Amino acid sequence: MGNTVFAGYVVVFIGSGIGGMLRHCMGRLSLQVLGPGFPYGTLLINIAGSAAMGLVVGMFARSPPPGQSLQLFLTTGIIGGFTTFSAFSLDSVNLWARGQAAAAIAYALASVIVSCGALFGMLLLTRAWSD
Repeated sequence: MGNTVFAGYVVVFIGSGIGGMLRHCMGRLSLQVLGPGFPYGTLLINIAGSAAMGLVVGMFARSPPPGQSLQLFLTTGIIGGFTTFSAFSLDSVNLWARGQAAAAIAYALASVIVSCGALFGMLLLTRAWSD
């Protein structure tokens, strides 16, 4: 593995740690402020992460692009560590922006339905193991 590739892994590792800590802090704060009756923290994190991804990617597209390390640190690292929903949102919007509306809708629906189905299936499986 070359130094450039290894450096990419290092900046993603550091950024995702920062993003994960930010997610934890925001989740705890929303729980204290809004209470446990609804997953407000996750909702707010997903919205904030998607907004941050749009801002960062939009800024990269409009100005001279920064180096790959900074892009990886911010997008895959910090924002990805904060919420992977931002990557899902970016992929969906990119498909739509390229004129692939049907693919964007199919991707969004499949991601949500299949992911929830996979989680539900694994919960059922682990319950069966414990019986």
